[in-house]
Amino acid sequence: MGPQNDDAIVGSREHAPASNGARNDETTPLLNGQSGQPAADSEGQQQQGSASQDHEQIVLVADITGPRLWLILSSAYVGVFLGAIDSTIIATLSASISSEFKSLSLLSWLVTAYLIANAACQPISGRLTDIFGRGPGLVFSNVFFAAGNLICGLAQSDGVMIAGRVIAGIGGGGLMSISTFLASDLVPLRNRGVVQGLGNICYGTGAMLGGVFGGFVNDNFAGGWRLAFLVQVPVIVVSGLLVFFLVKVPPKASNKSYLSRIDFVGAFLIVSFLMILLLGLNAGGNLVPWTDPLVLTTLPLALVLLVGFILWESRAALPIIPVRILTHRTVFTACATNLVCTMANTILVFYVPIYLQVLGYTAMQSGFRIFFASLGVSFSSIGCGLIMQRTGRYLALGVCVVTLFVGGNIMFSTLDANSPSWVPYPAFVLAGAGYGGMLNVTLLACIAAVDHSQQAVITSATYAFRAVGATLGVTVASAVYQNILKARLWERFGSLPDAAAEITRIRDDLDELHHLPDGWENGVITSFMEAFRGVWLTTLGLALVGLVCVSLMKQHTLHSNLARRED
Repeated sequence: MGPQNDDAIVGSREHAPASNGARNDETTPLLNGQSGQPAADSEGQQQQGSASQDHEQIVLVADITGPRLWLILSSAYVGVFLGAIDSTIIATLSASISSEFKSLSLLSWLVTAYLIANAACQPISGRLTDIFGRGPGLVFSNVFFAAGNLICGLAQSDGVMIAGRVIAGIGGGGLMSISTFLASDLVPLRNRGVVQGLGNICYGTGAMLGGVFGGFVNDNFAGGWRLAFLVQVPVIVVSGLLVFFLVKVPPKASNKSYLSRIDFVGAFLIVSFLMILLLGLNAGGNLVPWTDPLVLTTLPLALVLLVGFILWESRAALPIIPVRILTHRTVFTACATNLVCTMANTILVFYVPIYLQVLGYTAMQSGFRIFFASLGVSFSSIGCGLIMQRTGRYLALGVCVVTLFVGGNIMFSTLDANSPSWVPYPAFVLAGAGYGGMLNVTLLACIAAVDHSQQAVITSATYAFRAVGATLGVTVASAVYQNILKARLWERFGSLPDAAAEITRIRDDLDELHHLPDGWENGVITSFMEAFRGVWLTTLGLALVGLVCVSLMKQHTLHSNLARRED
């Protein structure tokens, strides 16, 4: 048997199919067992016609409250804050780093390497920390995150720099997801929304400050961009030590060895799928043309790996992500909401600053407007948590917050060359409030819809949908923006001398707007506005799809105790 904790409550989870007589209604979680009995999880499905003899026990931690609870969560959320900073710090450091290594191609890979590694590790972190424990998982993530930043700070070549970003991405992805699992282990669902709201604030604040922090350190200290990475290392080491001594949540107990409980094939398939998919999507249209062999090879291969993962996991005795869970109505619609809303949110964060810079605003002025999104995220995350804590309900709240997100996107869809300068402020507040609330509500909906034994793997799945959504958003928006801009510029100026070279320069460098040939300015600005119009309509369409998806969720019980018993 695996290790147990003196404060733990052990509940058996024998891997056998749930009774056919068990009925799931709108208040019972998916995979729930017979009344009065512990719920059977989906890992108990029969494999190749033979009954599985695997046994696992869910080890519930006795309720922890007060200062001890907040100290434990704070030790984990420090990593979330730094991981969020690291995800956006490259925005202001990439030019300096590329100049030092004399490699312009490094620009895209600095972001892509971190994103792919971050996304790839999240789906498997739930199952692995079920086996080895949340504490060891967080320590592992802290070690990787610190090592990655140390490598980046000391790198003497572009290859080493990219390797450091990959290692940091693995650690950062683990810090994000495992801290969420930890909160689910320690906090009853009824109170979970408030804690998740605080986690969202840590992430949102870190992501908004990442570029500012990187630029400040690079511009004001002798260590330059290297110091921006190195200064994070001692802080994350302290966080790792706190996690090591404080986080004592026991893993699932089992009569099998640790390694025999790991679905190595499933882990390989899902990690390979995400890495290859995100590589193809990031490369297409950015690093290479969509017709490049890299893209034409990676995207079909990713589809093959996804099909292989689904087929394997549907028969695996101990799956990384039980496929049956993803077919549940609430889980599917909540994950779909995360996907499309993250696509829309990522597009806004990337393209509103470009729109503002085309109109002559500085990068700092653009960033200041984006900061208002974090205000919306903060208030909405905490507000939604408090409402769910008081009412025990989330369905109507989910519809309300995604409606706010739609409202923000409607405001963005009105932007053109003559829009008042104040419009992005309330638009970002509305969109931020809608997006932050959506993250909180859909996560709790997913966790409430499944048995306690599946809360980590379903949380991993929601993070994977967000990661794919972020990359898909940038890819879709880039295709819309570039195609419309290119077409409009050629319509207006294609017959003029040297038009091809000038149009290429305009599309590649916004500074070219200050050096346009005589008579081009009005036509170029109009072309940009038409391209942005296509982008805004894309985000509005995605937000409306999100509204439909969230409205299709079902209401499940948000229990007030960790054992999920009726009060």
